[in-house]
Amino acid sequence: MDWSGATWWWIAAGVLVAAELESGTFYLLMLALGMAAGALGAHAGLALTAQFLLAALVGGGAIVAWRAKRSRDPAPEPAASNRNVNLDIGSHVHVEHWNADGTARVRYRGAPWDVRFQGSGVPDAGDYTIRALDGNCLLVDR
Repeated sequence: MDWSGATWWWIAAGVLVAAELESGTFYLLMLALGMAAGALGAHAGLALTAQFLLAALVGGGAIVAWRAKRSRDPAPEPAASNRNVNLDIGSHVHVEHWNADGTARVRYRGAPWDVRFQGSGVPDAGDYTIRALDGNCLLVDR
């Protein structure tokens, strides 16, 4: 059995995709794109040097483009205050009584929760909005 150069490129691309699935490293997919470009270059009849150059340019270019895109994206919110992670953020609780240290105990979602005031001034009884979670403690303000 005589395998063509394109076959080896496709096998290398498949190995990189499998490695990406195992490790979760997105950059391996970019390198797999480069290997696929090398395979297409082999199918087009390019010389081996041109195939390697094409694979390096496409794979490396994809990595550089991905890094540039990621650097322009805003930094994600911390998980403790990210509504996409904690669906309780933005919900309201009613505090009947505050302790002197700015903590309280409330019933929320049918269970007792610790609450800590994050606003300015002295908290008083009333409704508060959950802004973040610190472990099992709700951080609230008005």
